[in-house]
Amino acid sequence: MSVRRDAAIRVVAGLVVCVGFAATAMAVDEPGDETTRAENARVSWTEVQWPFLTDEWGGGRAFTCKASDCGGELSLYLRAKVGFCNCATGVTEDEDLDRVGDLTLLSNRFVPLAAGHQVAVGGLSGRSRPYDISLPLARRQTAIAIALHVNCDAVVATVVTDRDHLAAAEQSALAFLGGATVQQWARTALGS
Repeated sequence: MSVRRDAAIRVVAGLVVCVGFAATAMAVDEPGDETTRAENARVSWTEVQWPFLTDEWGGGRAFTCKASDCGGELSLYLRAKVGFCNCATGVTEDEDLDRVGDLTLLSNRFVPLAAGHQVAVGGLSGRSRPYDISLPLARRQTAIAIALHVNCDAVVATVVTDRDHLAAAEQSALAFLGGATVQQWARTALGS
């Protein structure tokens, strides 16, 4: 009897892991914080054309969010990087995020503004970190690199915003990454 019970528990645990990928965002707000969830639900993202040249990872998807919805004007660039992640640990350290992230789409000159931290979205876990980006013509911009992993693959998001709205931008981006639009795309892009 206990052998069957143990087998059933393993099957259910496996289903939870698989189904968790399709779940909505986690760690975006505290459980029971209905105000934050309601605010995230009304955020409107618009897909725009991918603005970057094609490289070894191919194109991606690009989205914008108006200041009235996200607390500041945001641009979000999203790509799948199949086989690029550390299969044993995923994206758990800042060095992993620096290596896997897509900040070089914007510039090769970037410096972190703070230490990164763990995030979880739709059954995927990873890391997020803010950066100061030096753009051509002496312009400066801030960006948030987010990398989420499953097995050896990563979903990488780069959020461009102004420095005054980093926390709100990260929260809006994580909520969007956990939504149906991105979750369906990620399942297809990662072959899940």
